[in-house]
Amino acid sequence: MTAGKKTASTTKVATTAGAAAAIEWYDFFIYGTAAALVFPAKFFPADLPPLMAQIAAFSTFAVGFIVRPLGGILFGHLGDMFGRKRALSTALLIMGISTTCIGLLPTYDQAGLLAPLALVLLRFAQGLAVGGQWGGAALMAIESAPANRRGYYGSFVQIGVPVGLVLANTVFLLVSEAVSPAAFQSWGWRVPFLLSVVLVLIGSYVHRRLEEPEEFRKVRPEAFGPKPEAVGAKPEAVGPKPGAVGAKPEAAGKARELPLTKVLREHWADVLLAGGAFVANNTCFYIAITYIVAYGTATLGIAQETMLMAVMTASGMMLPVLIICGGISDRYGRRGIFMIGAVLSGLWAFALFPLVETGSPLLITLAIAVKMLFISMMYGPQAALFAELFPADVRYSGASLGYQVGSVVGGGFAPIIATALYAHYQSTLSISWYLFAMCAVSFFSIVALSRRSRHMPVEHGA
Repeated sequence: MTAGKKTASTTKVATTAGAAAAIEWYDFFIYGTAAALVFPAKFFPADLPPLMAQIAAFSTFAVGFIVRPLGGILFGHLGDMFGRKRALSTALLIMGISTTCIGLLPTYDQAGLLAPLALVLLRFAQGLAVGGQWGGAALMAIESAPANRRGYYGSFVQIGVPVGLVLANTVFLLVSEAVSPAAFQSWGWRVPFLLSVVLVLIGSYVHRRLEEPEEFRKVRPEAFGPKPEAVGAKPEAVGPKPGAVGAKPEAAGKARELPLTKVLREHWADVLLAGGAFVANNTCFYIAITYIVAYGTATLGIAQETMLMAVMTASGMMLPVLIICGGISDRYGRRGIFMIGAVLSGLWAFALFPLVETGSPLLITLAIAVKMLFISMMYGPQAALFAELFPADVRYSGASLGYQVGSVVGGGFAPIIATALYAHYQSTLSISWYLFAMCAVSFFSIVALSRRSRHMPVEHGA
């Protein structure tokens, strides 16, 4: 394959993986927006105090994060054993179907306790799917990329997060503008969920049109059947030699070892440190896009449209920064830019809430946008960083599990913790210290990981 064709092929894979990630994250994020603005009144008793209803809604939001490591384990196994493409397309289908079903759910007034129970069940399915999506999309892009461009092409998947968030907020804004407030609360909120049926089509495209990365084909040739030239060969030519029967039993046992078992036995420290590296990114992000929307609208009385527009603008500004940071990491290394992002994000936590509390749309947008830019310094190179921690035969399991462990600690409980801190201290300063502490965890995790990115072959794709 010529250099031009290989670049075009890599760009196609990375772009498709990024598009799939964007729509999947759209599905995941519309739940967060609905949890802040709609679900407290729709899926919980009317006599529940507003604060308790908000915590209950955020608790269902957290379910998606709690189950994400399970999704990482399940799809990591599928991806390492049977292919990145197969695991990714399956995750996309599950996400598309479960999100569409949320848009069809009855409310608490219509179905009583069955309504929140069904909501939790579908949120469980969402978390399972997104737990497997990131690893598949990231590895499809990174393992297809040249060795010196892994950070750049990996960032195509990372921009799926802000693109998905912009799409989610845009759809909510358009629907809320198109119908009356009463109609939005009655049925309009369902529209963003029903539109996610598009993800089913993308999942089908990924399954039918993309090829597995060559690196995976090399480490798992048995997943693709016999080579064409082996078809019709003499039995003794394709079967084991008589003298090889029973030889090296330890090698055979090793070949049968489950990817998860190998990861936890040989790479458990990498998994934990990867999770630690991700907590700042995830905590700060979900505070910025979920808790701040609820805090601004419910506590400060700021218009819902103002908060959503600020989040959407800030997310849009992330797009070029994520790609730039991924490219910079190819040239100067992953660690430095990640650590700088952790430090700046931790410090900005103390400016975030005071700026939002001014009520000025400009300052609210500035507060969230700067936070997002510092987050991008960590998230841009993260896909390549995590992929480089693990050998190809267990890379999907290792990278996904590390990512999802961090998502539970960092993202799933962040809105609940922030809500509880504010309820107890009646001040956002405690939330700022919480964000600062999470950034410190990520900073020192990267310090510990600095010499462990060693498993991606330097000659790959060259």
